Amino acid sequence: MAEDIKNYTLSELKSALSTKGFAPYCAGQVFNWIYAKKTENFDLMTNISKEMRDSLSENFYFSKLKISKREVSSDKTEKFLFELSDGASIESVFIPEGSRFTLCLSSQVGCKYGCKFCISGARGLKRNLTASEIVNQYLTVSGLIAEKITNMVFMGIGEPLDNFEMTVKAIKIFTEHKGLDFGKRRISVSTCGIIPQIEELSRLKLGVKLSVSLHSADSEIRSKIMPVNNKYPLGELMKVLKNFSESEKYPVTFEYALFGSLNTSRLDAQKLIRLLKGMNCKINLIPYNASQGAFKQPTPLEVEDFCKELENAGLFYTLRKSRGQDIHAACGQLYALWG
Repeated sequence: MAEDIKNYTLSELKSALSTKGFAPYCAGQVFNWIYAKKTENFDLMTNISKEMRDSLSENFYFSKLKISKREVSSDKTEKFLFELSDGASIESVFIPEGSRFTLCLSSQVGCKYGCKFCISGARGLKRNLTASEIVNQYLTVSGLIAEKITNMVFMGIGEPLDNFEMTVKAIKIFTEHKGLDFGKRRISVSTCGIIPQIEELSRLKLGVKLSVSLHSADSEIRSKIMPVNNKYPLGELMKVLKNFSESEKYPVTFEYALFGSLNTSRLDAQKLIRLLKGMNCKINLIPYNASQGAFKQPTPLEVEDFCKELENAGLFYTLRKSRGQDIHAACGQLYALWG
C-alpha cells in the first residue's frame, strides 16, 4: 500500500529507500525536489533514475489539503479553512506585519485541555494531525500568497506538545537543509505547559523557540482559567522552563492574556515580576478579545497600569495587537467545525 511521502523525515526516507536498494543520497534528491523545487510528480524528478522514479510512484503518493474557505481581514490577516481526508477541518492563519510574515499552524483537530478563554477546544479533541497535514498547511498557504513566509508558530488549533511525535517530525521536515531549510529560530512551539514533553523537547535540541501560555502568576487563578495547571502546577512548570531556557540559551516567551478585573491588577503584575525574576524570558501581553464572552475585556487604564509595573521592574514585554478579529482569526478564536 502506498504511503504519504510527506509523512517522512529525511532520515526516515533514507531508511525506506534503502530497503528498495537505493543509495542514501537519493533521499536527499527527492527531498530537494519536493520541498525546495515544489515538485509533486515523481516523473519530473529528472536527476533520479527511471527505476527509482517507478519505485517511488509505486510506493508513495503526495497528499494535499482541500481549501474550504479563505477569508481576508481588514488588517490583511488571512484565515484558511482546510478540509482533511476524513472530513474533519482545521484552520491556519497568515499574519503579515511589516517585513515579518507569520503562518500560524494547527496541530490537532480540536483540543482536550479546555482553557476557558479559548474556543478551539470547546468540543474536545477529535484526533492528532499527521506530520503531512501540518506540513501541507505551510505548502498550501505559501503557494497561494505573494509574500515569503518568514516565521511559523504552532499556535493554531490544538496543543502541539500533546501531538509531540508529529509536531517534532514536521519541524524536522521544515528545517531540513536539503528541503525547505526553514530557520530553527523562526519556528515557535506554543504550549499550555505539558512538563514531560517540554523536557523531551529540551533533550532533542531542535533549536526552536518555546512559547508558554501563562496568563496568571497566581496558581489558583491560573487553575481556574487553565485546568492543565492542576496536573502540571505552575511551580514545577517554572523549574522546567528555566532549565529549558538555560539549555537552549534562548529566552522563553510567555503569553499573558489580559482579562479585565481578573489578572490585571498591580498585585497581579507584582506576582508576575517575582515569578519571572532572573529568568531569560520575554512577555507577550494580549488584551483579551472577548470572543466567547467568558471574561471581560481589560480597560485601557488596566493595560496601561500593568505595562508600567513591568517597565518599572525592567521586564521585557510586547503589547500585541489582536489581529484578524473580524474574521475570527485572533488568539483563541479559531474554531473549525469537525465535519
